[in-house]
Amino acid sequence: MIRVFPCVDNTKLMELFRKGVEGQWSASVIDWDQPLGLNKAEQRAFAHVLTPIYLGEQTAMVGASSVIPQFFAIHHTEAQLYLSTFLLDEARHFDMITRFYNKMGLRPLEIRDLKVMLRYQARLFQSRDKVEWLWGILLSDILARHFYGILVKAHPTSLFAEFARRIIIDEARHLAFAELYLGEELKRKPELKPDFLKMRDEVIELMRAVHAGLKDEADFVGLDGKLLFDAVVYDVEKKVQRMELHEPLRDDPA
Repeated sequence: MIRVFPCVDNTKLMELFRKGVEGQWSASVIDWDQPLGLNKAEQRAFAHVLTPIYLGEQTAMVGASSVIPQFFAIHHTEAQLYLSTFLLDEARHFDMITRFYNKMGLRPLEIRDLKVMLRYQARLFQSRDKVEWLWGILLSDILARHFYGILVKAHPTSLFAEFARRIIIDEARHLAFAELYLGEELKRKPELKPDFLKMRDEVIELMRAVHAGLKDEADFVGLDGKLLFDAVVYDVEKKVQRMELHEPLRDDPA
C-alpha cells in the first residue's frame, strides 16, 4: 500500500542520504582541456583496463533502478532516498569515463574481446533480490575503490586522476550504505549468510579472471594485480567479520 507520509526514522541511513546529496558534483568541475598526462601506449592500455569498471558503472546504474521499487514495496524509504543518490553517482561515473574515452579518441573493449566480463556481470545480475544485489555491489565497489586508488597513485598528475579521486569518495559512501543496510538485514535473516559467502568466493574468482585477461595492459599502467587483490580480499574479509559472516576467505588457488 502506498503511504502518503512514510516513516523516515533511520537516522544513520538518512545521514548517508544527506552526504550523498551534499557530495554531488559534475563534469564541469573537471578541466577537460588539460593534457591527458599519459603517452599513447598508456592511453591504449587504459582504454582496455578501464573497460570492466566502465561496464560495471553502467550495470550498477541499471541495477539500482531495478531494486528501488523493492525498497518502495516494503516501505524502506531511507534506502530509496539513498539509492537515488547512488544512481546519480553511477550515471556521473559513466559520464566521466565516457568523456575520458572521447578525450583519448579510443573505445573500450567489446564483450567478445574479454568474454569473462559478461560472466562477471551476469553473476551480479543473477541476484534479483535487493539484499543479494547490495552484497554484489559492496564487493564490486571494494574492487573499484582500490582499482581507482592504485591508478591514481601511479598517475597522480593525469586527467584520469583528477576525476578518479572524486569517484573514490563516492564509492566510500556506497560501501558505507551497503554495509549498514546488509548488517541490519543479516540480523533479521541469518539464513542468508551461506549464500553470501558462496557469492563472495564466486565474484572474487571472476574478478581475478577478468584481471588475468588484462594482465599485460594492467602491468603496463601500474595496476599491480597482487597489490589490488591483496587489498580487495583484506577489505572483503573486514566486511565479513563486521557483519558476522565469520568464515575466512579461501586462499587464491593460483
